[in-house]
Amino acid sequence: MLLKLLKAAALTTAIALTPLAAAQAQTTMKLASATINDVQHEWQKVFAKELQARVGDAVKTEIYPASQLGAIPRMAEGVLLGTIEAFTTPTSFMTNVDPRFQAFDVPGLFKTPEDVHAAIHNPEYRKHLEEMFLDKGLRVIGAIYNSPTVVFTKKDVTTLDGLRGLKIRTFASPLQIKPMELLGATPLPLALTEVIPQLESGGLDGMLVGMPILTAFKYYDVGKNILDLRFAEIVSVTVVNEDWFQAQTDEVKAAIVEAGRAAEEQVFPWGVENVEKTYKVWSDNGGKVNELSPEDQAKMEADFSKLAAELLAADPAVQAEYDRLRALVDAKAKQ
Repeated sequence: MLLKLLKAAALTTAIALTPLAAAQAQTTMKLASATINDVQHEWQKVFAKELQARVGDAVKTEIYPASQLGAIPRMAEGVLLGTIEAFTTPTSFMTNVDPRFQAFDVPGLFKTPEDVHAAIHNPEYRKHLEEMFLDKGLRVIGAIYNSPTVVFTKKDVTTLDGLRGLKIRTFASPLQIKPMELLGATPLPLALTEVIPQLESGGLDGMLVGMPILTAFKYYDVGKNILDLRFAEIVSVTVVNEDWFQAQTDEVKAAIVEAGRAAEEQVFPWGVENVEKTYKVWSDNGGKVNELSPEDQAKMEADFSKLAAELLAADPAVQAEYDRLRALVDAKAKQ
């Protein structure tokens, strides 16, 4: 009789604990970024849906755009420490974590969105990209074309000389900082949250930026002028804390990788179209877009190419990564 009671009690306890065990098995994945209503934010939303379709409630995704989890340096630290599971950002903001991120920033490497797409989805390179930062405790689970580089300025600038002496916010990458120095501007790497206050107070005269950021955060209320340099195409990556990733089941790990790749394919056309839309939004809100003269454009590209070669030669690891990407872009051009 006692044995039957003990078995019944054990069964009752197991049934009662089943929902708790299921709840404890669920893991939370925080997805952070500094931007909102752009391709980075869109990738996160699509990724969350793709992941849910594969593993159901095994992973609870929480999306935190617009620097809700801190400024860019704090979010980068968070994913390294594991307090944030995933962080989506232009590669430029990860160069202090690993210099090889600079390879994506080289002026003239990518000239079109299709160049970016072809390189980062090459099957052999893709596996390399996902695992190349494991020694830093990070895994790449997403890579997307973001936008071309433009310069927002409070005053109307139509020439390279017009940038001389201006204080320009840049990304943290040397391949954004050094080109601005070459033009005679003063580069100031700042988190996105600091930019508008500095523009309004006179601490900044402008910023290097992707066009969608300017419309998403309504920069046309601060200034009206864009110099459309387009010397580089911005690439964004989503990095995940590797310790957190390895703590997941094999099913969840495979689903994260698959969901990341699936989200990229869906979001790529959305991102390209969104860039085109932002130019219209800018103009509709009184914004002006200037282009360099053919002579200035050619001079800028030649000077930046020479500068990039010098910077790459100083770091063999970055040079090797650039050469690998360059070969992919060149192979696409020959097709």
